[in-house]
Amino acid sequence: MDGMSILVDGLRAALAPTCAAYAIAALGLNLQFGFAGLINLGFAGSMAAGAYGLAVTVSLGGGFWLGILMALIATGLFSLLVALPTVRLRADYLAMTTIAAAEILRLVLRSSWAQPLTGGVYGIQRFADEFYALSPFPADQYALGPVIVSGRTLWLLVVAWALVALIALGLWLLLRGPWGRLLAGVREDESLVTSFGKNTFLVKVQVMLLGGLLGAIAGVVLAVDQQNVNPDNFAATTTFLLFAIVILGGRAKVFTPILGAVAFWLIISMTDGVLRGIADLSSASGGWFGQEQAGAMRYVLVGIVLILAIVFRPNGLFVRSGAPRMKATVAA
Repeated sequence: MDGMSILVDGLRAALAPTCAAYAIAALGLNLQFGFAGLINLGFAGSMAAGAYGLAVTVSLGGGFWLGILMALIATGLFSLLVALPTVRLRADYLAMTTIAAAEILRLVLRSSWAQPLTGGVYGIQRFADEFYALSPFPADQYALGPVIVSGRTLWLLVVAWALVALIALGLWLLLRGPWGRLLAGVREDESLVTSFGKNTFLVKVQVMLLGGLLGAIAGVVLAVDQQNVNPDNFAATTTFLLFAIVILGGRAKVFTPILGAVAFWLIISMTDGVLRGIADLSSASGGWFGQEQAGAMRYVLVGIVLILAIVFRPNGLFVRSGAPRMKATVAA
Protein backbone atom coordinates (compact mmCIF):
# COMPACT_ATOMS: atom_id res chain seq x y z
CA MET A 1 0.00 0.00 0.00
CA ASP A 2 1.88 3.04 -1.35
CA GLY A 3 0.66 6.26 0.20
CA MET A 4 2.13 8.42 -2.55
CA SER A 5 0.40 6.37 -5.28
CA ILE A 6 -2.90 6.71 -3.44
CA LEU A 7 -2.43 10.49 -3.21
CA VAL A 8 -1.54 10.77 -6.91
CA ASP A 9 -4.59 8.68 -7.85
CA GLY A 10 -6.72 10.99 -5.72
CA LEU A 11 -5.34 14.07 -7.44
CA ARG A 12 -5.90 12.44 -10.84
CA ALA A 13 -9.55 11.78 -9.95
CA ALA A 14 -9.97 15.36 -8.70
CA LEU A 15 -8.57 16.76 -11.97
CA ALA A 16 -10.33 14.31 -14.29
CA PRO A 17 -12.97 15.29 -16.86
CA THR A 18 -15.42 13.19 -14.85
CA CYS A 19 -14.92 15.49 -11.87
CA ALA A 20 -15.41 18.54 -14.10
CA ALA A 21 -18.61 17.04 -15.50
CA TYR A 22 -19.95 16.39 -12.00
CA ALA A 23 -18.99 19.93 -11.00
CA ILE A 24 -21.05 21.33 -13.89
CA ALA A 25 -23.96 19.06 -13.02
CA ALA A 26 -23.70 20.05 -9.35
CA LEU A 27 -23.85 23.72 -10.35
CA GLY A 28 -27.11 22.99 -12.17
CA LEU A 29 -28.58 20.95 -9.32
CA ASN A 30 -27.52 23.59 -6.80
CA LEU A 31 -29.39 26.19 -8.84
CA GLN A 32 -32.56 24.11 -8.53
CA PHE A 33 -32.14 22.65 -5.05
CA GLY A 34 -29.91 25.14 -3.26
CA PHE A 35 -31.13 28.47 -4.63
CA ALA A 36 -34.77 27.72 -5.53
CA GLY A 37 -35.53 24.89 -3.09
CA LEU A 38 -36.75 22.49 -5.82
CA ILE A 39 -36.02 18.83 -5.04
CA ASN A 40 -35.34 17.38 -8.49
CA LEU A 41 -34.50 13.70 -8.02
CA GLY A 42 -34.52 13.20 -11.78
CA PHE A 43 -31.54 15.40 -12.58
CA ALA A 44 -29.69 12.49 -14.19
CA GLY A 45 -32.38 12.51 -16.87
CA SER A 46 -31.15 15.91 -18.07
CA MET A 47 -27.62 14.53 -18.32
CA ALA A 48 -28.89 11.51 -20.26
CA ALA A 49 -30.85 13.70 -22.68
CA GLY A 50 -27.75 15.77 -23.36
CA ALA A 51 -25.40 12.82 -23.78
CA TYR A 52 -27.78 10.96 -26.08
CA GLY A 53 -28.64 14.10 -28.02
CA LEU A 54 -24.98 14.33 -28.98
CA ALA A 55 -24.34 10.63 -29.53
CA VAL A 56 -27.46 9.92 -31.59
CA THR A 57 -26.93 12.96 -33.82
CA VAL A 58 -23.33 12.02 -34.61
CA SER A 59 -24.20 8.34 -35.12
CA LEU A 60 -26.83 9.38 -37.69
CA GLY A 61 -24.25 11.33 -39.67
CA GLY A 62 -24.59 14.78 -38.14
CA GLY A 63 -21.48 16.68 -37.13
CA PHE A 64 -20.21 17.02 -33.56
CA TRP A 65 -21.29 20.66 -33.24
CA LEU A 66 -24.76 19.88 -34.55
CA GLY A 67 -24.79 17.16 -31.89
CA ILE A 68 -24.06 19.76 -29.20
CA LEU A 69 -26.99 21.84 -30.43
CA MET A 70 -29.28 18.81 -30.47
CA ALA A 71 -28.13 17.89 -26.96
CA LEU A 72 -29.26 21.28 -25.68
CA ILE A 73 -32.55 21.14 -27.60
CA ALA A 74 -33.34 17.61 -26.40
CA THR A 75 -32.58 18.51 -22.80
CA GLY A 76 -34.56 21.73 -23.04
CA LEU A 77 -37.61 19.82 -24.25
CA PHE A 78 -37.18 17.16 -21.56
CA SER A 79 -36.79 19.80 -18.84
CA LEU A 80 -39.91 21.64 -19.98
CA LEU A 81 -41.93 18.43 -20.22
CA VAL A 82 -40.94 17.62 -16.65
CA ALA A 83 -41.23 21.13 -15.22
CA LEU A 84 -44.53 22.38 -16.65
CA PRO A 85 -46.78 19.80 -14.93
CA THR A 86 -44.71 19.34 -11.76
CA VAL A 87 -43.29 22.57 -10.34
CA ARG A 88 -46.61 23.48 -8.72
CA LEU A 89 -46.52 20.23 -6.74
CA ARG A 90 -45.52 19.92 -3.10
CA ALA A 91 -41.85 19.09 -2.51
CA ASP A 92 -42.37 15.37 -1.86
CA TYR A 93 -44.57 14.93 -4.95
CA LEU A 94 -42.11 16.93 -7.04
CA ALA A 95 -39.32 14.60 -5.95
CA MET A 96 -41.35 11.50 -6.83
CA THR A 97 -42.49 12.73 -10.23
CA THR A 98 -39.04 13.93 -11.32
CA ILE A 99 -37.34 10.65 -10.42
CA ALA A 100 -40.13 8.79 -12.24
CA ALA A 101 -39.64 10.94 -15.36
CA ALA A 102 -35.89 10.29 -15.38
CA GLU A 103 -36.39 6.55 -14.94
CA ILE A 104 -38.95 6.48 -17.77
CA LEU A 105 -36.43 8.19 -20.05
CA ARG A 106 -33.68 5.76 -19.02
CA LEU A 107 -35.88 2.72 -19.63
CA VAL A 108 -36.93 4.06 -23.03
CA LEU A 109 -33.28 4.60 -23.99
CA ARG A 110 -32.36 1.03 -23.05
CA SER A 111 -35.46 -0.62 -24.52
CA SER A 112 -35.15 -3.11 -27.38
CA TRP A 113 -37.46 -1.15 -29.70
CA ALA A 114 -35.25 1.96 -29.32
CA GLN A 115 -32.05 -0.01 -29.92
CA PRO A 116 -31.67 0.95 -33.63
CA LEU A 117 -31.47 4.59 -32.53
CA THR A 118 -29.99 4.52 -29.02
CA GLY A 119 -28.07 1.26 -29.02
CA GLY A 120 -30.32 -0.12 -26.27
CA VAL A 121 -28.44 -1.67 -23.36
CA TYR A 122 -25.19 -1.50 -25.36
CA GLY A 123 -25.31 2.27 -25.86
CA ILE A 124 -23.41 4.20 -28.53
CA GLN A 125 -19.63 4.41 -28.89
CA ARG A 126 -17.00 6.45 -30.75
CA PHE A 127 -18.76 9.72 -31.54
CA ALA A 128 -16.29 12.38 -30.32
CA ASP A 129 -13.43 11.96 -32.81
CA GLU A 130 -14.22 15.34 -34.39
CA PHE A 131 -13.72 17.01 -31.01
CA TYR A 132 -10.41 15.30 -30.30
CA ALA A 133 -9.18 16.13 -33.82
CA LEU A 134 -9.22 19.81 -32.77
CA SER A 135 -6.71 19.20 -29.97
CA PRO A 136 -3.72 21.57 -30.11
CA PHE A 137 -1.69 19.16 -27.97
CA PRO A 138 0.46 16.53 -29.71
CA ALA A 139 -0.06 12.87 -28.83
CA ASP A 140 2.41 12.87 -25.97
CA GLN A 141 2.50 12.62 -22.18
CA TYR A 142 2.12 15.78 -20.07
CA ALA A 143 2.81 16.31 -16.38
CA LEU A 144 0.30 18.23 -14.27
CA GLY A 145 2.31 18.14 -11.09
CA PRO A 146 2.56 14.46 -10.14
CA VAL A 147 -0.31 13.53 -12.49
CA ILE A 148 0.62 12.34 -15.99
CA VAL A 149 -2.00 12.67 -18.76
CA SER A 150 -2.07 12.19 -22.52
CA GLY A 151 -2.44 15.08 -24.96
CA ARG A 152 -5.95 13.85 -25.75
CA THR A 153 -6.96 13.95 -22.08
CA LEU A 154 -5.27 17.31 -21.54
CA TRP A 155 -7.37 18.83 -24.35
CA LEU A 156 -10.60 17.65 -22.74
CA LEU A 157 -9.37 18.77 -19.30
CA VAL A 158 -8.73 22.30 -20.57
CA VAL A 159 -12.14 22.51 -22.25
CA ALA A 160 -14.04 20.91 -19.35
CA TRP A 161 -12.55 23.04 -16.59
CA ALA A 162 -12.85 26.17 -18.74
CA LEU A 163 -16.57 25.37 -19.00
CA VAL A 164 -16.74 24.97 -15.23
CA ALA A 165 -15.15 28.38 -14.72
CA LEU A 166 -17.31 30.14 -17.33
CA ILE A 167 -20.54 28.59 -16.04
CA ALA A 168 -19.72 29.43 -12.42
CA LEU A 169 -18.88 33.02 -13.38
CA GLY A 170 -22.09 33.33 -15.38
CA LEU A 171 -24.18 32.01 -12.49
CA TRP A 172 -22.44 34.34 -10.06
CA LEU A 173 -23.27 37.35 -12.22
CA LEU A 174 -26.86 36.16 -12.73
CA LEU A 175 -27.60 35.27 -9.11
CA ARG A 176 -26.21 38.44 -7.56
CA GLY A 177 -28.90 40.41 -9.42
CA PRO A 178 -32.69 40.69 -8.99
CA TRP A 179 -33.34 37.19 -10.36
CA GLY A 180 -31.12 35.65 -7.70
CA ARG A 181 -32.95 37.51 -4.94
CA LEU A 182 -36.24 36.39 -6.45
CA LEU A 183 -35.06 32.76 -6.24
CA ALA A 184 -34.18 33.25 -2.59
CA GLY A 185 -37.67 34.61 -2.01
CA VAL A 186 -39.26 31.61 -3.73
CA ARG A 187 -37.17 29.27 -1.59
CA GLU A 188 -37.87 31.01 1.72
CA ASP A 189 -41.49 32.18 1.38
CA GLU A 190 -43.21 31.56 -1.94
CA SER A 191 -46.57 32.92 -0.77
CA LEU A 192 -44.96 36.26 0.09
CA VAL A 193 -43.39 36.49 -3.36
CA THR A 194 -46.74 35.65 -4.95
CA SER A 195 -48.45 38.36 -2.90
CA PHE A 196 -46.17 40.91 -4.57
CA GLY A 197 -47.49 39.84 -7.97
CA LYS A 198 -44.52 37.74 -9.03
CA ASN A 199 -45.13 34.67 -11.19
CA THR A 200 -43.40 31.97 -9.14
CA PHE A 201 -44.50 29.26 -11.59
CA LEU A 202 -42.55 30.94 -14.38
CA VAL A 203 -39.52 31.38 -12.11
CA LYS A 204 -39.52 27.69 -11.21
CA VAL A 205 -39.80 26.66 -14.85
CA GLN A 206 -36.87 28.93 -15.68
CA VAL A 207 -34.79 27.33 -12.93
CA MET A 208 -35.65 23.81 -14.06
CA LEU A 209 -34.79 24.71 -17.66
CA LEU A 210 -31.48 26.43 -16.89
CA GLY A 211 -30.43 23.72 -14.43
CA GLY A 212 -31.37 21.07 -16.97
CA LEU A 213 -29.25 22.72 -19.68
CA LEU A 214 -26.28 22.64 -17.32
CA GLY A 215 -27.03 18.96 -16.82
CA ALA A 216 -26.92 18.55 -20.61
CA ILE A 217 -23.45 20.11 -20.75
CA ALA A 218 -22.31 17.79 -17.97
CA GLY A 219 -23.71 14.79 -19.82
CA VAL A 220 -21.89 15.84 -23.00
CA VAL A 221 -18.57 16.16 -21.14
CA LEU A 222 -19.04 12.70 -19.62
CA ALA A 223 -19.94 11.22 -23.00
CA VAL A 224 -16.96 12.80 -24.76
CA ASP A 225 -14.62 11.63 -22.00
CA GLN A 226 -15.82 8.02 -22.17
CA GLN A 227 -16.59 7.98 -25.92
CA ASN A 228 -19.59 5.96 -24.82
CA VAL A 229 -23.15 6.57 -23.66
CA ASN A 230 -25.07 3.92 -21.81
CA PRO A 231 -28.46 4.38 -20.14
CA ASP A 232 -27.29 2.71 -16.94
CA ASN A 233 -24.72 5.48 -16.48
CA PHE A 234 -27.63 7.84 -15.80
CA ALA A 235 -29.53 5.89 -13.16
CA ALA A 236 -30.93 7.47 -9.99
CA THR A 237 -27.60 6.77 -8.28
CA THR A 238 -26.05 9.56 -10.35
CA THR A 239 -28.56 12.07 -9.00
CA PHE A 240 -27.95 10.92 -5.42
CA LEU A 241 -24.19 11.39 -5.88
CA LEU A 242 -24.84 14.91 -7.14
CA PHE A 243 -26.95 15.70 -4.08
CA ALA A 244 -24.08 14.41 -1.94
CA ILE A 245 -21.68 16.75 -3.77
CA VAL A 246 -23.97 19.77 -3.34
CA ILE A 247 -24.52 19.05 0.35
CA LEU A 248 -20.83 18.35 0.90
CA GLY A 249 -19.79 21.61 -0.72
CA GLY A 250 -22.60 23.78 0.58
CA ARG A 251 -26.04 24.78 -0.71
CA ALA A 252 -27.03 28.14 -2.15
CA LYS A 253 -23.46 29.25 -2.82
CA VAL A 254 -22.22 29.53 -6.38
CA PHE A 255 -18.72 28.10 -6.15
CA THR A 256 -19.04 25.51 -3.36
CA PRO A 257 -20.44 22.74 -5.62
CA ILE A 258 -17.15 22.83 -7.55
CA LEU A 259 -15.19 22.36 -4.34
CA GLY A 260 -17.67 19.68 -3.31
CA ALA A 261 -17.08 17.76 -6.55
CA VAL A 262 -13.30 17.92 -6.13
CA ALA A 263 -13.54 16.82 -2.49
CA PHE A 264 -15.98 14.03 -3.36
CA TRP A 265 -13.80 12.46 -6.07
CA LEU A 266 -10.68 12.92 -3.98
CA ILE A 267 -12.32 11.09 -1.08
CA ILE A 268 -13.75 8.38 -3.35
CA SER A 269 -10.41 7.69 -5.03
CA MET A 270 -8.24 7.78 -1.92
CA THR A 271 -10.70 5.67 0.07
CA ASP A 272 -10.77 3.15 -2.76
CA GLY A 273 -6.95 3.06 -2.87
CA VAL A 274 -6.64 2.48 0.87
CA LEU A 275 -9.32 -0.22 0.92
CA ARG A 276 -7.86 -2.05 -2.07
CA GLY A 277 -4.44 -1.96 -0.43
CA ILE A 278 -5.97 -3.50 2.69
CA ALA A 279 -7.74 -6.07 0.49
CA ASP A 280 -4.41 -7.07 -1.10
CA LEU A 281 -2.84 -7.55 2.32
CA SER A 282 -5.89 -9.50 3.51
CA SER A 283 -5.90 -11.77 0.45
CA ALA A 284 -2.17 -12.42 0.81
CA SER A 285 -2.71 -13.57 4.39
CA GLY A 286 -5.83 -15.61 3.56
CA GLY A 287 -8.28 -13.11 5.04
CA TRP A 288 -11.91 -12.60 4.04
CA PHE A 289 -11.64 -8.95 2.95
CA GLY A 290 -11.09 -9.00 -0.82
CA GLN A 291 -11.40 -6.63 -3.76
CA GLU A 292 -15.17 -7.15 -4.03
CA GLN A 293 -15.66 -6.10 -0.41
CA ALA A 294 -13.33 -3.13 -0.90
CA GLY A 295 -15.37 -1.84 -3.84
CA ALA A 296 -18.58 -1.92 -1.82
CA MET A 297 -17.04 -0.60 1.38
CA ARG A 298 -15.80 2.65 -0.18
CA TYR A 299 -19.36 3.89 -0.67
CA VAL A 300 -20.21 2.90 2.91
CA LEU A 301 -17.31 5.00 4.19
CA VAL A 302 -18.19 7.90 1.91
CA GLY A 303 -21.77 7.68 3.18
CA ILE A 304 -20.50 7.87 6.76
CA VAL A 305 -18.38 10.91 5.86
CA LEU A 306 -21.44 12.55 4.30
CA ILE A 307 -23.56 11.87 7.38
CA LEU A 308 -20.86 13.34 9.63
CA ALA A 309 -20.61 16.36 7.35
CA ILE A 310 -24.38 16.93 7.54
CA VAL A 311 -24.35 16.59 11.35
CA PHE A 312 -21.29 18.70 12.10
CA ARG A 313 -21.18 20.98 9.04
CA PRO A 314 -24.82 21.31 7.94
CA ASN A 315 -24.02 24.32 5.75
CA GLY A 316 -21.30 22.38 3.89
CA LEU A 317 -17.58 21.87 4.27
CA PHE A 318 -16.73 25.04 2.38
CA VAL A 319 -19.24 27.44 3.93
CA ARG A 320 -18.32 29.32 7.09
CA SER A 321 -20.53 28.50 10.07
CA GLY A 322 -23.09 31.23 10.47
CA ALA A 323 -22.43 32.66 7.01
CA PRO A 324 -25.58 34.44 5.78
CA ARG A 325 -27.49 33.15 2.80
CA MET A 326 -28.58 35.35 -0.07
CA LYS A 327 -31.08 37.91 1.17
CA ALA A 328 -34.61 36.98 0.16
CA THR A 329 -35.97 40.23 -1.22
CA VAL A 330 -38.59 40.52 -3.91
CA ALA A 331 -37.17 41.85 -7.17
CA ALA A 332 -38.79 44.90 -8.61
